[in-house]
Amino acid sequence: MYKIAVIPGDGIGKEVMEGAIDVLEGTGVEFSFTYENAGDECLKDCGYALPDDTLALAKKSDAVLFGAAGETAADVIVRLRQELDLYANLRPVKSYPGTNAIFQDIDFMIVRENTEGMYIGVESENKDGATAKRLITHKASQKICDYAFKYAITTGRKRVTGVHKANVLKITDGLFKKTFYEVAEKYDTIESNDYYVDATAMYLLTKPQFFDVIVTTNLYGDILSDEGAGIVGGLGLIPSANIGDKGALFEPVHGSAPDIAGQSKANPIAMILSAKMMLEFLGENESAKAIDEAVLKVITQKNILTPDMGGNSTTKDLAKSIKNNL
Repeated sequence: MYKIAVIPGDGIGKEVMEGAIDVLEGTGVEFSFTYENAGDECLKDCGYALPDDTLALAKKSDAVLFGAAGETAADVIVRLRQELDLYANLRPVKSYPGTNAIFQDIDFMIVRENTEGMYIGVESENKDGATAKRLITHKASQKICDYAFKYAITTGRKRVTGVHKANVLKITDGLFKKTFYEVAEKYDTIESNDYYVDATAMYLLTKPQFFDVIVTTNLYGDILSDEGAGIVGGLGLIPSANIGDKGALFEPVHGSAPDIAGQSKANPIAMILSAKMMLEFLGENESAKAIDEAVLKVITQKNILTPDMGGNSTTKDLAKSIKNNL
């Protein structure tokens, strides 16, 4: 039985989490779910965005399912990634038939370094303005690039693209680019190339089929994965995994969406696919495949879809339909 920490969080996080748990219980895999709080509402209620009890639960569980955080995201999800040393953030960008995807043949993975870059949260103010510190290390760059190439091999992908801005940020991104090619030399069966981040943003719109695996630093990966969501039909379809050597956390890419919270309009698919990625991490590949096929079937049938996908069904209805199609 797998011990899973469940942190629904804020806004639509609670709604989509309920749907994902329902689908997981329909797989037949045995779970023990333990719930804890974090986020804006938690800060208001108890004075902490990420209480010690929640962090302790996350550290002793086999995996963590996280819903969404609002204004306290940096204090919750970023801290969880750092505390658990979840250095690799995986964000798949895949088009499903019958959605608002710009192209119907997109399938690539963004592998994002998760522990440093601009998101270390070291900022200061002075009389002239403000400063943010950006940290890029050889160790973290090597680790994330190595992960990306290993991922390419294990999933049968053929190319890894390193993304940076070394022409301007010559030292920090220069280090990342240099490390990328040092790692690439160890994987001669995998094609490697690099692009500037601004060029990558354009190529995601003009030739997304080119990409297999993208590996990049923290901020760039965050921005590019949201662009990726846009080209395949919206944030409601994009899951993510945060992987470390001793643990993992799974969350949808979307935020807490306070404008639709409590209205049962939220698309649970990103959360459900995040749960699917958790099953893959746990080695329950057949159940993960069953969820993926059920999601595809429901999307293709078009009978039960949430408003963001052109339907008028509720969050619960969509999740129930996916569960029924397992």
